[in-house]
Amino acid sequence: MPTQKPVAAAAPKDARTFTITELAQEFDITPRAIRFYEDVGLLTPARAGRNRVYTHRDRTRLKLTLRGKRLGLSLQEVKQLVDMYESPADTAQQLQAFLGVLQDHRVQLEQQRDDIEVTLAEITQHEERCRRLIAEARARRPARAAG
Repeated sequence: MPTQKPVAAAAPKDARTFTITELAQEFDITPRAIRFYEDVGLLTPARAGRNRVYTHRDRTRLKLTLRGKRLGLSLQEVKQLVDMYESPADTAQQLQAFLGVLQDHRVQLEQQRDDIEVTLAEITQHEERCRRLIAEARARRPARAAG
């Protein structure tokens, strides 16, 4: 009696793969940026010949990388965050360390916001002074005689 091959289960949702072009288009970044993230160890695509093959895991890591970058985190901090997503759930020490990174970054951003608010107030003062000086100059200018 011939042996039967096991029936293959339906491919899981995360079995889909992506090309570098697809990811670049989806996230509105260049393929070069994706290759850079690969060089620094944030992404580890498989190869099919000369082509990179990105998994759902790679896509998620890229998404987290871009989110961290938007938050202003360094690539090292982003890598810690991304790696933490793949480590066991009982990593309280890692989470605490990352919480410290986030708190430090929050302090830095709040200081930058304060600096921006001071600068904007100064700009407002300069704009008001310029408008006042323009109005005074126009008021001093003699009216032109009708010709």
